[in-house]
Amino acid sequence: MISKENKSQAIALTQVSKNDVGSPQAQVSILTARIKEVTEHLKLNKHDHMARRGLIQMVGRRKRLLKYLERKDFNAYKAVVAALKLRK
Repeated sequence: MISKENKSQAIALTQVSKNDVGSPQAQVSILTARIKEVTEHLKLNKHDHMARRGLIQMVGRRKRLLKYLERKDFNAYKAVVAALKLRK
């Protein structure tokens, strides 16, 4: 579970405006923080299949959001990928 502080830091990396918490950029950054936490959990708990399934779902959701962002606003997409250091 992502803490409130980590979530606000993740949103601050890519938010469009001061009150932005729902834009695709913010959603991708929150998902990236959650993916990192679950990945660390799975390194210690290799047989936690429910966490693995959740991780796969989060990665898929992030992929769809990035694809949408790439289609709608390519410059924002490039900025998010650079800010979060994602491979693409």
